[in-house]
Amino acid sequence: MNKPVDLTPLPVSDQDRSNVKALLGRTPRGLAAINVRTKIGLPVVTQVESMVNKKPFPTLFWLVDKTLNYEIDKLEAGGLIARLQARIDGSAELQQAMVQDHLDHIELRKKLMLPEHKVELDALGFASVFEKRGIGGIENFTRIRCLHTYYAAHLVVANTVGGLLDEYWAERGIDFDHF
Repeated sequence: MNKPVDLTPLPVSDQDRSNVKALLGRTPRGLAAINVRTKIGLPVVTQVESMVNKKPFPTLFWLVDKTLNYEIDKLEAGGLIARLQARIDGSAELQQAMVQDHLDHIELRKKLMLPEHKVELDALGFASVFEKRGIGGIENFTRIRCLHTYYAAHLVVANTVGGLLDEYWAERGIDFDHF
């Protein structure tokens, strides 16, 4: 399901903002880019700035697609996080892969961060926090906190948890063909 994504920032249009607002049910804050779109151009994953309303925001990618969000909501409510976490806990290989996913994500966030946000984070004393927090702002690199945040990041740059979720869906014949 994961397709290569161009991370070259393009201007976010007024229509993009309107579409994201409709999907979120609120005005998006810190909207930096639309990283993944449906086949008809609607936002699936957005990139969020590292400073939102003058406050640090370590979550780089946000899943805005209603279909995916709903499906992941159901999986989380059904206990999939615990089942996947048990699988990860039993595998040194998966744990190592997750650690590397987070380290790669930290580097990507640094690369995509606006220079002025780097200065602000340093001035606020939060630069070191961003060095320790990976996908979705997670500090423990071998724990799953939220499938949504892992999957949003996975749709931009593949990661272990997103791959496990793709595997789960593939085993059940579930395919999201709208993007």
